[in-house]
Amino acid sequence: MNNPTLILGSSSPYRRELLERLRLPFLVATPSIDETPRTDELPQETALRLSIEKAAHIAKTHTDALIIGADQVATVDNVQLGKAGNFDNALKQLQMMRGKTVLFHSALCLLDARTQQHQAQNIVTRATVRNLSDDELAAYLRIEQPYDCAGSAKVEALGITILEKVESDDPTALIGLPLITLTNMLRQAGVTFYQA
Repeated sequence: MNNPTLILGSSSPYRRELLERLRLPFLVATPSIDETPRTDELPQETALRLSIEKAAHIAKTHTDALIIGADQVATVDNVQLGKAGNFDNALKQLQMMRGKTVLFHSALCLLDARTQQHQAQNIVTRATVRNLSDDELAAYLRIEQPYDCAGSAKVEALGITILEKVESDDPTALIGLPLITLTNMLRQAGVTFYQA
């Protein structure tokens, strides 16, 4: 039996690279939704809502597929950190994070567009940032330029050097696509990983 069409509802190259590890054929579609947090919405609620909305948006035009929606919100001292976008914002983020533990809420939704049933879960990763000098943080940013990452650090690259410790039940969650959780969801949806 063939697996249903799988669609990654994300423009993130990091999520695409992670999904490729599962060796399942998939398509990529970019959802166009407003990602602004709602008033009084907790970070984990924002991440979960956006992952579901992204999958639902793609489902409107792909009615026979399994659709993956994902979103990540980082917080330090109860302040949400988005994508920095530029050097100055990234430096401010890293200065705020240094010596502290940052919570990354990596939400995942798998929507079966054929039945409109979905599975959704938030995976929390705790990342403790080293207490580095402004010069070290600036040098890191000039080398890596991680302005498209929540929290301004790429753990899969040089960003690992600014971290002291990472705690998570799903090691790929911090990069943006929790593969252990996704694998569980795909199995529940009837996806077969090892076809002869």
